[in-house]
Amino acid sequence: MSDSSGGLIEFIGSTVGVCGGGGLKRCGGGMSSPALSAGTIGATGGLPRTMSTSALRVRAPRRALFWEQCFDKRDFHGEDLIVTPFAQILASLRSVRNNFLSLTNVPTNKSRRSSGQQGSSTPQPRILAPGEEPFMKLAVETIEELDWCLDQLETIQTHRSVSDMASLKFKRMLNKELSHFSESSKSGNQISEYICSTFLDKQQELDLPSLRIEDAVAAAGSVDARAAKKKDRVQRGPAAMSHISGVKRPLTHTNSFTGERVPLYGVETPHEEELGKLLSDIDKWGIDIFRIGELSNNRPLTCVAYTAFQNRDLLKSLAIPPKTFVTFMMTLEDHYVKDNPFHNSLHAADVTQSTNTLLNTPALESVFTPLEITAALFAASIHDVDHPGLTNQFLINSSSELALMYNDESVLENHHLAVAFKLLQNEGCDIFVNMTKKQRQTLRKMVIDMVLSTDMSKHMSLLADLKTMVETKKVAGSGVLLLDNYTDRIQVLENLVHCADLSNPTKPLALYRRWVSLLMEEFFLQGDREREQNMDISPMCDRHSATIEKSQVGFIDYIVHPLWETWADLVHPDAQDILDTLEENRDWYQSMIPPSPPSDDQQQSANENQQQQDRIHFQVTLEEGDETSEAVEGGDTGCDDGGGEFSSEDPGGETEENAAEAGM
Repeated sequence: MSDSSGGLIEFIGSTVGVCGGGGLKRCGGGMSSPALSAGTIGATGGLPRTMSTSALRVRAPRRALFWEQCFDKRDFHGEDLIVTPFAQILASLRSVRNNFLSLTNVPTNKSRRSSGQQGSSTPQPRILAPGEEPFMKLAVETIEELDWCLDQLETIQTHRSVSDMASLKFKRMLNKELSHFSESSKSGNQISEYICSTFLDKQQELDLPSLRIEDAVAAAGSVDARAAKKKDRVQRGPAAMSHISGVKRPLTHTNSFTGERVPLYGVETPHEEELGKLLSDIDKWGIDIFRIGELSNNRPLTCVAYTAFQNRDLLKSLAIPPKTFVTFMMTLEDHYVKDNPFHNSLHAADVTQSTNTLLNTPALESVFTPLEITAALFAASIHDVDHPGLTNQFLINSSSELALMYNDESVLENHHLAVAFKLLQNEGCDIFVNMTKKQRQTLRKMVIDMVLSTDMSKHMSLLADLKTMVETKKVAGSGVLLLDNYTDRIQVLENLVHCADLSNPTKPLALYRRWVSLLMEEFFLQGDREREQNMDISPMCDRHSATIEKSQVGFIDYIVHPLWETWADLVHPDAQDILDTLEENRDWYQSMIPPSPPSDDQQQSANENQQQQDRIHFQVTLEEGDETSEAVEGGDTGCDDGGGEFSSEDPGGETEENAAEAGM
């Protein structure tokens, strides 16, 4: 990551209180509204809402078509987009205000509305004279802009937040694009279904075209299968709902380290020196977490978390006993399922290390308090504990006890939280023992919010929240993006952990490919289980039909890139290297996509084209035959004096002439 700070926003942190007082401020003119002048108005036909390095603005030509066709022309402002509805309304109202000044020349109270940072001078709009053509044109544009604002405000429902407005808009955009994508090929339909089922909550299901409709016999069979499962559950009897499954008996780790001395990196290993060299780069992006796992006796989470907490001096500042911390982390790591190809302690260590690196972003320097940083690292460490290697949707579809306990809502995420906080109650595991009651309550709330945000079905809401925050502050023109309340601060932290959880495509290609292989194997194991239980096989879980390369390209284009570009917009330019790596990895997977079989429509069109070409070729052949006969009858055989072979001079020339005559 870049060591330079500034860019879009520069954060100003606070040390007063856990959640208050902090903020972030833009240094330079890029965050405030552009200067408004007669030239600006004349060139664009109205006041631009704002200039933005939009997270949804596509920088590479390959993605430009996708995003640009999602928006109306009114969303474009110069080369950039303002995409969140609330920011668009705010920008339009500022446009109306500026135009009103140009039309009326009324005096303004400069202290009421500021435009840009303190000390900056904003050029005043040129005053237009009534009766002039520019005056009438601007008046018409102003009333149109105001009418548009009123239309938008009239459709807002009182129970919806401005973030909901953006989230619903983004979902409609994704729905439209995935519908087109699913029609492109059979694999496209499967990838669309995967993105829909994973990254959109079920309340906003996409109306994707299905390849076929199950017949009545198959539907009846699935009903019988569900009935058999229900009968089996009744015979087995109900489980104790108050019991947190997955929590093992308290374990001792006396064999992990001896006496009161805690190992240098939290784990006993004969490779301490080599491990130390790797962990010296723990603040860098793209560290080889797999090698750390090998050198730490398969305890990557313990050594990564311990090193991160030590480097940040959090054990001292929050009075966390080092031995207690290591004991808890080992207990936590033991509760990650080692047999899972992907969702194991190695993934938890990777997300924890990525979270630690993102917290070191220069733009975030001194923003968050030690308690908030501890909460973020703790949330990353526990976010997938006791993961069964199955998706939320599988647990819901199979009516699992976890789904019943948590009412089908963020089933696994709620379970991870319950297991982790239960483990804190084990003897010698309460790492927060020396915190005040208020600190524990605050930390618990933050951790719950961050872990629940790792539910991938909440992705669009998280993206919409962050984008709305950034664009609204841009359009406001004050040059300030304050993090002075809990909602704004936790929103940034939630997105930070979510980015870390979706960071595999941004890592060096060798690491990314390894993660993809592990994740797909876990998906395939679920698909095998679904096949054995006569369940519908989840998208991308059928090892016989999944298209890995194409799925990664779609995953990046529709999910990962918009998220990371939003984050890069927030901390610009600190995440530019990450974004560059993401796009390079996307290009590599694009180059590896094997030719896919055409869809039925494409196949039919190809057959028709081939038939047309065959007819033309047949016509040309007949004409060639006629001309050859005429030449033979006229004594011109096309042979040279020395033999009976055809002349090789200008081969095909006659064919080209005949083809032209035939209309080819």
